[in-house]
Amino acid sequence: MRVLLVEDEEDLGQAIKQVLVGEKYVVDWVTDGAAAWYCLETQWTDYTVAIFDWLLPELSGLELCQRLRSHQNPLPVLMLTALGQPENRIAGLDAGADDYLVKPFVMEELLARLRALQRRSPQLKPQQLTVGAFTLDDTNTLLQVALPNQSVQEIPLTLKEFQVLAYLMENCDRIIPGSKLRSQLWDLDEEPISNVVAAQIRLLRRKFARYDCDCPIETVPAQGYRFRTWP
Repeated sequence: MRVLLVEDEEDLGQAIKQVLVGEKYVVDWVTDGAAAWYCLETQWTDYTVAIFDWLLPELSGLELCQRLRSHQNPLPVLMLTALGQPENRIAGLDAGADDYLVKPFVMEELLARLRALQRRSPQLKPQQLTVGAFTLDDTNTLLQVALPNQSVQEIPLTLKEFQVLAYLMENCDRIIPGSKLRSQLWDLDEEPISNVVAAQIRLLRRKFARYDCDCPIETVPAQGYRFRTWP
């Protein structure tokens, strides 16, 4: 899942991003409302959830929610704020936030609320994804491959391998340009080199070969990559 985190407190923003990355989220972290709106305007169909602080420079989290909903965008939003009075919660929910978390909070509660949003929001990804003979398990970063002899081969994945496979499987049989993979799966701060996607695909193919499994990722020359569900 790709998350837009909008938090102007440096220490808190860094801590949240670190925890989310450890849970296999791709995180774009910005520190003011104007930068957040730019991200949403230019690529909002790519985000699966947003975390807004209420009190932000430029545009508040409340205003960001209102703008989103005025554009009929259903992006799930978790609002963070030190304003914990009932009238503040009501205002945040009325502005379009899906959930509300009062500071200070523990990271386990933040993750639990994101999981709750995931259960309630159909556009968010399930913990297990199956395409044909391949099943990705988000709980342990494993790929399970059902073999013709009815046994199951388990392939451990790195975080980036998991993210690349998950995105291709979610878009199976569609050609995904390398630039799309790069913009979707590497966060704004990473500035990956131009051939990083091709290098990652090569690593995945080697891993499939090491576990004696056929790789379902097809390279379509001059177009991109496709996860095949057909022989």
